[in-house]
Parts: sequence; C-alpha cells; structure tokens
Amino acid sequence: MKKTAIIIDDERLARAELKKMLQEYPEINILAEASNANEAIELINQHDPQIIFLDIQMPEKNGFELLQELDKLPIVVFTTAHDEFAIKAFEVSAIDYLLKPIDPNRLVDTIQKLKGVDFKEVDDGIFKQEAKHILTEADQVFVKDGEKCWFVTLSEIRFFESVGNYARVFFSNNKPLILKSLNSLEERLDPKTFFRANRKHIVNLKMIEKVEPFFNGGLLLEIKGGEKIEVSRRQAVRFKEMMSL
Repeated sequence: MKKTAIIIDDERLARAELKKMLQEYPEINILAEASNANEAIELINQHDPQIIFLDIQMPEKNGFELLQELDKLPIVVFTTAHDEFAIKAFEVSAIDYLLKPIDPNRLVDTIQKLKGVDFKEVDDGIFKQEAKHILTEADQVFVKDGEKCWFVTLSEIRFFESVGNYARVFFSNNKPLILKSLNSLEERLDPKTFFRANRKHIVNLKMIEKVEPFFNGGLLLEIKGGEKIEVSRRQAVRFKEMMSL
C-alpha cells in the first residue's frame, strides 16, 4: 500500500529535488508541497498525510513551531542543512534526519525505516475520521519545553498535571510543561485510556500499579513511576464502575 506524504520546505529547488528523488519509490505518494508552515498546516489538515518531509529553518515559523500547532502528528522526516541545529540543540526522536543536499543513499535508509513503521491507524491511505477528534494511546504528539523537544506516543505518558493554564506531562524521566489546560486535554484524550482522577490530574489507566482506599471515600493510585495520585470521592465512583471493582 502506498504511503501518503507532503513535502514542506521554503526553498522551491529543494522541494523539487526531493520530489524527483522520491519518484524512485512508488510506495511513497506525494500529495502536496508547502513553502511555509501556515500553508503546510492547512494542507496537513486537508489531506491527513501519513508522512511529512519537514524543513526546520523556514521564515516566520520553523519546523518545530509547525509541529506544535498540529493536533495529530504524521510520521516526521526532518530535512535540514544544519545537523547541529537539528540533532544537538533539540532532543527529538523523529524517524530520521536527511541533511541537505540529500544523499540518495541516505534516502534509501529513510525509505527502509518508513517501511518498518506500523501504520495501523491508517485505512486505505486515509486516516480514520474519528482520529481527528479523539487521540488514542497509539497516537504520537509533539512536546516542546524551552529548547527541548520530544515526540511522545500517548501510551508512554503516565499522567498529566494541571499547572494553571499549563499542563505538566510525565513520561520516562521527563516532565515538560505544555500550554494546554487539563480541560482541553480531557476533551481530546480517549477516556478508555485516560481518566480524570481529580481537578489536577489525568492518569493513564494502563500505568496504574496499585489502587488503595483513601480518605473520605476516595482512592489512592500508585503509578508506575512511583508517583501517588488521589482519586476524588466523586471520581472514585466512576473509577470503580469503569474498572469493575
């Protein structure tokens, strides 16, 4: 099955060169090209590509700023002339980096990596419509905090914690802040996986190791990272119903 893609680069010649090189790979179907971040966001929302080939340094908004504005991430292949900027200044686990001018042999490696990607959320080359509204545990999100960036699969996130208008995201040994309220996150997250424990926390149900009775009819959850989170009395009733306790 062909993988759908969009090329995003402010340099017309760079776009044309990459498109020409990708013609050698019939399994990659280039849907569109974008010359800036705003145009790219519009095209991504319109076409729902499985892959984006993304330049980092672009005028007005760079590639990282573009990613912050996407609700759901395609697979990302960075294309950049500055390996130090891409690799050292940012902690990002994109599927690959292609340094300009792109070496055809390196592109072979990238295509091989793309072949190994599980595109299970894709049905006949078109993202399922419900994925636009609810983010499942298999979806990947882009998190940026200062000069550090991550691509995070939602299943890796232990919980979210409210900090005013921000939310702290707990995964691995990291806990960056994102400019999202807990209420807005709750609207987008799959309730089968993410549970609103109290006013300050949304927890990943699959990251719970232990459940104990707690003060005033509530519950105390022990999370895989060792954190303990209280479930309010009101939410404890819902939790017990969901978990059939």
